[in-house]
Amino acid sequence: MEVTNAAHVNNEQAGAFFSTPDDGPIVMINLLKFKEFAEYEDGSDATLTGEAAYLRYGALLDGPDGVLAKFGAKLLYSGNTTGLLLGTVEEEWDAVALVEYPSTSGMLAMVMSPEYNAIDHHRYAGLAGQLNIRTAPLRS
Repeated sequence: MEVTNAAHVNNEQAGAFFSTPDDGPIVMINLLKFKEFAEYEDGSDATLTGEAAYLRYGALLDGPDGVLAKFGAKLLYSGNTTGLLLGTVEEEWDAVALVEYPSTSGMLAMVMSPEYNAIDHHRYAGLAGQLNIRTAPLRS
């Protein structure tokens, strides 16, 4: 199994992801790998850690007035990884976050919004890469 972290979505992958049938809530599993130091395009905050830059993004994303709430989404869990019990990976992720969206189209509306685009520079500054895995409830 080959695993490749990425910070930016390519058009082909985004097109396939957002063109699937929209049949209810999804939970995105975010496996996060941080840069050692933040890399803002304007060169600011060069001594800030990548994790601290990402936490700026998270603070603007979550909470009663955050971007997630405006689009009916919510952060279910976030935390640092602390060990691997089963399987192997070349390099472990630094953190994980679980975010519930009302639908795939709801997620798309959020990431295309001016509110989201005003904060995502903190995400890019802090992330070396990540995996985003869409999940849906098991159906019997």
